[in-house]
Amino acid sequence: MYIGIIGRKNDDKITFNEEIINVINKYKFTPIGVIVDFNNNPTLEFNKVKQLIDICDGFILQGGSEYYDIDILITKYLYEKDKPTLGICLGMQTMSMTFDGIMGDVENHKSIKRYVHEIKINQDSKLYKIIKKNKIIVNSRHKSYIVNTNLKTSALANNIIEAIEDTNKKFFIGIQWHPETLMDKNSILLFNSFFSSIK
Repeated sequence: MYIGIIGRKNDDKITFNEEIINVINKYKFTPIGVIVDFNNNPTLEFNKVKQLIDICDGFILQGGSEYYDIDILITKYLYEKDKPTLGICLGMQTMSMTFDGIMGDVENHKSIKRYVHEIKINQDSKLYKIIKKNKIIVNSRHKSYIVNTNLKTSALANNIIEAIEDTNKKFFIGIQWHPETLMDKNSILLFNSFFSSIK
């Protein structure tokens, strides 16, 4: 089975998060890199990669520094097709912006420390059903944050949205932290749920 990852623009290169690829391989899935030209017309680019997206059984929207219109088009398509989707950091922000999100800048949320702050998980969320805790400690490597979105907010930290979801989908969850780096018990529960939703 195949897990799609959209390459991120990093200066003049398209990059993929090695830790995410390692997680996909660990779960015995095959990573499929989706490479797009961010400078090209987004609709044309989407039509070029649509067939590749269709063969993927699920998607991980990786972190990065900036999202583009093509990211929105792909995310909307994944949602419409109900393909299991896990958004990480910028991936979560992209999911939120796809559904009328508003983004802002935040200070003191970018750290190289393993654990940075606590988040509170809503008990009526799918995320809570997965992790079975209303508070966990996570890492933090983001400079922007979601002020508001039409997706359900499933976790907060000091009024900063830390997770979003749509419970009507097989798996459509975005998180602001990086579980692929932590790989602690909570991260493994989250990845177990994501990959199980595909099988």
